Amino acid sequence: MLMHTPTNATEYLQLSVSERIQLVEDIWDSIAAEVSNTVGLSQAQKAELHRRVAAHRADPSTAVPWEQVQSKLFPSKP
Repeated sequence: MLMHTPTNATEYLQLSVSERIQLVEDIWDSIAAEVSNTVGLSQAQKAELHRRVAAHRADPSTAVPWEQVQSKLFPSKP
């Protein structure tokens, strides 16, 4: 954890790279701690996730490789 938290953009830029990375990690950890306590899945969402996992386990060949999904989402530009 940083000893001094910058209060403006100029101060952030004066931090070393490792200090800025630590700051981002600290911010991320604080967000994750808050979200894990406030965001939950509904019973319907949990049931849907379980259904999808079961369907995948029953027939893993229906899975689409990440590379294929990625190429459809982010087609290369000519």
